[in-house]
Amino acid sequence: MIKLHDLQFVPFISEDKISAAIDDISVRLNNDLADKNPLFIGVLNGAFMFASELLKRFHHDCEVSFIKLSSYQGTETTQEVKELVGLNEDVSGRTIVIIEDIVDTGNTIEVLSELLKSKGCKDFKIATLFFKPEAYTKQINIEYCGIEIPNRFIVGYGLDYNGLGRNLTDVYQLKSSNMTNLVLFGPPGAGKGTQAEVLKTKYNLVHISTGDVFRYNIKNATELGMLAKSFIDKGQLVPDEVTINMLNAEVDKNPDAKGFIFDGFPRTEAQADSLAELLSSKGTEVSAMVALEVDDEVLVQRLLERGKTSGRPDDADENVIRNRIKVYYNETAILKNYYQKQDKYFGVDGVGAIDEITERLSAVIDKL
Repeated sequence: MIKLHDLQFVPFISEDKISAAIDDISVRLNNDLADKNPLFIGVLNGAFMFASELLKRFHHDCEVSFIKLSSYQGTETTQEVKELVGLNEDVSGRTIVIIEDIVDTGNTIEVLSELLKSKGCKDFKIATLFFKPEAYTKQINIEYCGIEIPNRFIVGYGLDYNGLGRNLTDVYQLKSSNMTNLVLFGPPGAGKGTQAEVLKTKYNLVHISTGDVFRYNIKNATELGMLAKSFIDKGQLVPDEVTINMLNAEVDKNPDAKGFIFDGFPRTEAQADSLAELLSSKGTEVSAMVALEVDDEVLVQRLLERGKTSGRPDDADENVIRNRIKVYYNETAILKNYYQKQDKYFGVDGVGAIDEITERLSAVIDKL
């Protein structure tokens, strides 16, 4: 996460992905314009990095010019585009390619279109690194598009927030700062389910249990549920991609959520990376991993006692219980390390009355 002026931004698109998108555009430009001696017009300031990388990859004769326009103040478009630096080259009869960092409403493109037509240009093409189809309101065709993105404010790779962020080689999006997203862990018998129910009510969070999500999708025969069942029926692990797609669907069901409690996911570093990528795509991130810590012997006695009424065979066999606890620690150790490196791991004493444990958890959450 980074801070520019008064706002926080979270990772969104990596430099590698951007580079791959530029490669794709350059291949098409080289194929389409090999003998055209095109005039590339970069729109400043935002397109300077994209234009530089794109032109490095163009292997034929060409000319380059720049024009400077502006339509943003802060994080909002002003809906008004002003020509700040004009175009001096003769564009009549030329093959023109406009290089844009981002196309959202299309206001800048419309102004450029009228400007070029007034100078005798009958036809031009647009190459943009980023495109927001949800925000686009014009009929002008975008021939070369690198990456389509949701209608969110981004910085980096030429794009700025009030002057800052243009030099970043990765792209970041504005963080939804009001969201609290918890990865909740606890060994069998720690009372994690009980605390999740209390916390979701207290902080108005959405509790997403991976087990519940799987059962719902399989029971209702959703496309993802049937796909997951096909692996389960073969005795195979469900691929992380299927699980993360289920979680994505659950997150999308709650667009106005103040945050989420993730229960049962992630279990591996790869899954933690997938969750980070999912939340980043929504403009947010994992706030903390909170783990209830309870002595093994206390856990064993709790589960044996629970087994007298729960009817669960895995609560009645001490050897099975101890193995479940061992598996939990093996899995958690990996993730504890993962989130500790990000200063996001918090261990909380899970012994005591329910309200006492809630108070300890709340003390952590309130400081996030």
